[in-house]
Amino acid sequence: MLSKKRIIHIASWHQIQNEDQFGKDLALVASRIPQELVRIGLLGDGADYLWKHMTVSFPKGRQILDYYHCAEHIYKVAKAQYGEKLFKALEWVESTISRLFFAEVDNVIRGLRRMEPKNDDAQEEIRKLIGYLNNNREKIHYQGDRKGGYPIGSGGIESAHKFIAHTRMKRSGAWWVKETGDGMLRIRCAIYNGTYDKVFESYKSANLSQF
Repeated sequence: MLSKKRIIHIASWHQIQNEDQFGKDLALVASRIPQELVRIGLLGDGADYLWKHMTVSFPKGRQILDYYHCAEHIYKVAKAQYGEKLFKALEWVESTISRLFFAEVDNVIRGLRRMEPKNDDAQEEIRKLIGYLNNNREKIHYQGDRKGGYPIGSGGIESAHKFIAHTRMKRSGAWWVKETGDGMLRIRCAIYNGTYDKVFESYKSANLSQF
């Protein structure tokens, strides 16, 4: 949630699931949010299935392509095209990222098309970056996102995932099946969402009713 000065954490949700279940659960989350009363930012990488479900559940959300994921694609082109010419590669990367920050997607694509690929690898990386930018052009507006107080990178989300999920689930020697893994994730989320007591009481009531 966005306040006037910062993003306020409301809840964390981590589950092991396939795409179909992800879509159903996201729709459930959306049904419990008064979308007409809040600003919603949809932040993700280039995975089509994420955007398909996020835009269905939050049709008025502001779509934002993860800035740092986008930058990774640009660095791949720089490495393939300029090789060991570190200064030239860095100069190109910084100018390209700066243009994207100001939503100059068309200018970047024109520049990529004018490039003379160094080799087949460079040609392929350039081709992939052009397609990536074309497919996500409506999600690239980082200057406006910054002004609006929206996050442009998923670092905070990924850090929360490592802290809540990985710390407990990926311990040395730990093995999980989906059912017990999801159960542990529900407990972890409940602890950090401040709802553990409520969740545990609900669990006890459900189990006592069986006797």
